Amino acid sequence: MSDATRILNELNDRSREVFRRVVEGYLQSGEPVGSRTLTRDFSEKVSAATIRNVMQDLEYLGLLDSPHISAGRVPTQTGLRMFVDGLLEVENLDQEDRRKIEATADQSMGDVDAMLDQVGTALSSLTRGASLVLTPKHDAAIKHIEFVSLAPDRALVVLVMANGHVENRLFTPPAGQTPSSMREAANFLNALIEGRTLSEARKVIQSQIAVQKQTLDVLARDMVEQGLALWDDPDGDSPRLIVRGRANLLAGGEEEDSLERIRSLFDDLERKRDIADFLELTEQGDGVRIFIGSENKLFSLSGSSLVVSPYMNADRKIVGAVGVIGPTRLNYGRIVPIVDYTAQLVGRIISDRS
Repeated sequence: MSDATRILNELNDRSREVFRRVVEGYLQSGEPVGSRTLTRDFSEKVSAATIRNVMQDLEYLGLLDSPHISAGRVPTQTGLRMFVDGLLEVENLDQEDRRKIEATADQSMGDVDAMLDQVGTALSSLTRGASLVLTPKHDAAIKHIEFVSLAPDRALVVLVMANGHVENRLFTPPAGQTPSSMREAANFLNALIEGRTLSEARKVIQSQIAVQKQTLDVLARDMVEQGLALWDDPDGDSPRLIVRGRANLLAGGEEEDSLERIRSLFDDLERKRDIADFLELTEQGDGVRIFIGSENKLFSLSGSSLVVSPYMNADRKIVGAVGVIGPTRLNYGRIVPIVDYTAQLVGRIISDRS
């Protein structure tokens, strides 16, 4: 049992209701909640002084805080965590939200990357936050491979995966290669690698290299030794992170220091710092996870919250994740079902296409 859960269980009914109303009021307005506001619609007739005393006790427990000189209170990070874990009421997914998510996914015409890009845009639009979509590392079985000569020292390899995903990778071919020799190399590789993943294909062809070094096509050998062609992006071995809705966070009327923290967050995202850890956040349990502030090092400096859920392939293996970043006063009750349904939908589509 976490400390937050233990504290929640120890609160009496009045303290619990005061705490819940403060958090809900803050999440709705973004402003500190005062005792007089709570007195007007409290379930029992109590004085503002009584509520102030309860709020002081909650502040002593580390669940509420008094910003600046305001008489009102806001939840601390510990308080938000306790609310999310024990008091959050998750709404049913709105049918209009469901329709928009499904319509967006249907527009991709079989292109997985396009579908994930559009899903990110839809998430950002629906939640008014910044969306994150982590695309899977593609180690799916290969269906077909082609080489395209771009220049004497530049070529493109097109990898068609069995799950419908298509990757284009740039590499430098050996000197003297012609379009004809590239076609022969592709034919050679297609005969060996169909139905195998890239890592499996690499092992098979490397064994062929050892046995038949003289007969193996030089371009095929070079391509395999380069790791089945190199990404033009030096960070290409990492999953691709799609970020949409940056303007939603930067145009939220935040104070200048908050805006600077948010800019820092996006600078980190664009430089792909800690992105490798992003998927690992979702692997410790099924379903939606909520990270508040410093609970996730990627978002600690900006003081943001992350609502994230993994999606799985046909083998029930986690291959990517979708999520929403926003201020800590996110509408968690509405966003959680949106993220959850989006992740399930993406997983179903990827499984069907594989």
